[in-house]
Amino acid sequence: MRPAARLFVALLSVFAVTVARADWVRREEAIMGTRIYVEAWHDDPVKGEQALDAVMADMRRIDALMSHYRPESQLSQINARAAVEPVAVDPELFDLIRTSIHFSEITEGAFDITYASVGYLYDYPRHVRPTEAQIKAALPAVSYRNLLLDEEHHTVKYAREGVRIDLGGIAKGYACDRGVEILKGFGIAHAIVTAGGDTRLLGDRRGRPWMVGIRHPDDKNRVVLSMPLQDVGISTSGDYERFFDEGGIRYHHIIDPKTGRSPTEVRSVTIIGPTATETEGWSKGVFVKGPVEGLRLMEQYPQMDAVVVDKNGKIWYSKGLRPPKQ
Repeated sequence: MRPAARLFVALLSVFAVTVARADWVRREEAIMGTRIYVEAWHDDPVKGEQALDAVMADMRRIDALMSHYRPESQLSQINARAAVEPVAVDPELFDLIRTSIHFSEITEGAFDITYASVGYLYDYPRHVRPTEAQIKAALPAVSYRNLLLDEEHHTVKYAREGVRIDLGGIAKGYACDRGVEILKGFGIAHAIVTAGGDTRLLGDRRGRPWMVGIRHPDDKNRVVLSMPLQDVGISTSGDYERFFDEGGIRYHHIIDPKTGRSPTEVRSVTIIGPTATETEGWSKGVFVKGPVEGLRLMEQYPQMDAVVVDKNGKIWYSKGLRPPKQ
């Protein structure tokens, strides 16, 4: 081979290595009963893929620990035994239950993982809903005050029969936050981790913000608003996620802990804040409280912002996002 040709091949090799050493890596899987999507930038795509492997493995670990669909999970063991005896759990699960109680307190009970004491009576794919008598009988079990936590031994006990918990309203946000911490450990500074309606953004999209759209409640192909964001958590809760319509009423998976029924004043709530754990907890709380009371309550926490689409299609903004003339 001539020297010039050898030089050309060498330059091509250097160029190929350079290109391969800096790129976005992406992964999508079905875990935790939802779509998990991760996109990250890494100078070394091989290490980037290893980082995505680690995130997905952690998502599966959290699902195995906290899923109420898995009878062997620690959460299912709590539901099966905690009315009779204290149930010892991993510190991680214990801490998330304790965090959930904190959100119950600051949302005045609008967010409450014991909603499942009534929520399990609904079967959305089969269009099954509880009778008034069933709701009345189950409601006394719905209260975060029925959760008795032993900090020293990491045990959970129920104060009465009939209590059930479901971490579906906060565990996905927590998993996104965990995913970001794992990516940071691999030296990644730009990423998005999404689990269903919950997202955590790490940094920006290499010099420009991430564009996050809020979907139209009646059309998944339309957005009511797009926002440039970076380095935040964002969660959307909508009445279009798991539901059925009957007699002009929409029965959906967000349950008011005080009534055991689906709220009807709101179509979707999007919360922006420091972490996805926080934004997911707040999205359920504001949805249940409604646009007026929900925003009033949330604006006591200036690090949080919200966009609410009410039953009439009107868009409400928290103070930090409100247009200047509104």
